[in-house]
Amino acid sequence: MRKLLLAFLGLLTLIVAFPSITLKFYQLINPPQIQSAGTIVKMYNHQTQKIESIPLEEYIVGVVAAEMPASFPVEALKAQSVAARTYIMQRILPGGVKNSRYSGADVSSDPRDGQAWISQEEMEKRWGKLKYLEYFYKIKWAVDSTSGQVINYKSQLIFPAFHASCGGSTENAEEVWVAALPYLKGVDCPYCTDPSPKKQVTYTLAEIDQKLKTNLSAIPVSTVKTNAIKITKETSTGRPKEIQFGNKEYPATLLREILKLRSTRISWNINDDKITFTTKGYGHGVGLCQYGAKGLAEHGKNYEEILKHYYTGVEISSMK
Repeated sequence: MRKLLLAFLGLLTLIVAFPSITLKFYQLINPPQIQSAGTIVKMYNHQTQKIESIPLEEYIVGVVAAEMPASFPVEALKAQSVAARTYIMQRILPGGVKNSRYSGADVSSDPRDGQAWISQEEMEKRWGKLKYLEYFYKIKWAVDSTSGQVINYKSQLIFPAFHASCGGSTENAEEVWVAALPYLKGVDCPYCTDPSPKKQVTYTLAEIDQKLKTNLSAIPVSTVKTNAIKITKETSTGRPKEIQFGNKEYPATLLREILKLRSTRISWNINDDKITFTTKGYGHGVGLCQYGAKGLAEHGKNYEEILKHYYTGVEISSMK
């Protein structure tokens, strides 16, 4: 009896002191299969072009694998798991958000329709056989550890917006979309760890004219540099909200789409007949910053602390 007690205490010490050992032990006793409590997601799969019925937790694993690098810390993956579950439960629960694009489906696998999803076969293809085992177990651990958990604001499921990197601070929802949401407020993001925060895209003035229906190429370059392009309105975090090109004004969110820019943290430089746009961050900048979540996790924050940092005034609760 004494030996059994000592063995148990030794295992408990290892689990507390070395979380990675806990993960390895979990991997040994859990084969790579995903269990579900019974909730089914009807997803339109863009690869098969069919509606597939997928157990909820299996669906969440596929979303996390598609939306966040598996190399990120487990606490960041947990945060992404809860956000992904909240998103889909909005579409499954009675009275929730309806999917109108694919009749009979709750959601699709295309990130342009909401959030991405990949199969286990695609995971193995992307990561290779050895990395697949490591990363699959890691993501499954994150999903299982948060099973049934969702994000609420005043007892209502939130819209869990997320993006890759914010460039230092997130944005208020109303600065990007029409509606203001009390839990989607801009916050500082001190540990945004995006390894390539700045990206540049260059266009000729003639190309800009073609894309934006302007006449910049007909204006002297000196005038273009000094007066033809300017920020006319900024957001509360200092991002451009509206930018004027000649006699036309564009929302920064629309410019990001038309010019294929990574974010709305936009600056530019004009040299001869070319304009180079420099952006910082990646995505719309609202809600959870994925690289910021990685940084917070690396600085000791758990997934609940991460979620409550990016979603103001929320609570994490269980559906069970």
